[in-house]
Amino acid sequence: MISVNDFKTGVTVELDGQAYQVVDFQHVKPGKGAAFVRAKLKNVKTGGVVEKTFRAGEKLAKAHLDRREMQYLYKDGDDFVCMDNENYEQMNISADSIGDGVKWLLENMNIGVLFFQGNIIGVDLPNFVEMTVVDTEPGIKGDTATGATKNATLETGAVVSVPLFVNTGDRLRIDTRSGQYMERV
Repeated sequence: MISVNDFKTGVTVELDGQAYQVVDFQHVKPGKGAAFVRAKLKNVKTGGVVEKTFRAGEKLAKAHLDRREMQYLYKDGDDFVCMDNENYEQMNISADSIGDGVKWLLENMNIGVLFFQGNIIGVDLPNFVEMTVVDTEPGIKGDTATGATKNATLETGAVVSVPLFVNTGDRLRIDTRSGQYMERV
């Protein structure tokens, strides 16, 4: 159990059978009446954010999330097959559990899989991935003074905005959190 007075950003609590992560919180002590805590909580599974008010000192169950390191092996229909790095057990993960991260998945990539009460609730991808450009328009020499960009299709099918000097076949470092081009490698 954790007291709402001990809230910190990132703490995961259980509320109504769901796991919520504290995004923001504020202790309020009005001049008249009892103190309370106003918190923004993000549902770990759905990503929805709710705002709740708790009495000061109220206790909530701390949600225990298990994080397992797994290796993505291959795509099987709509599911993604991953192998647990500890016991080599294979598991199918749905595209819904991965969310937008499916466009950054490369075979043999290590990912963190989050479990809550035995169910997969999310996937942590590495912050940066290196991918090859499979299709982009050729850059025009001397047209770089404006800082213009063009679209490039990566090996997974993801499309990112890149500078004009990037060509087909180049390896790029991409930030998976924002989907932005970082640099050529």
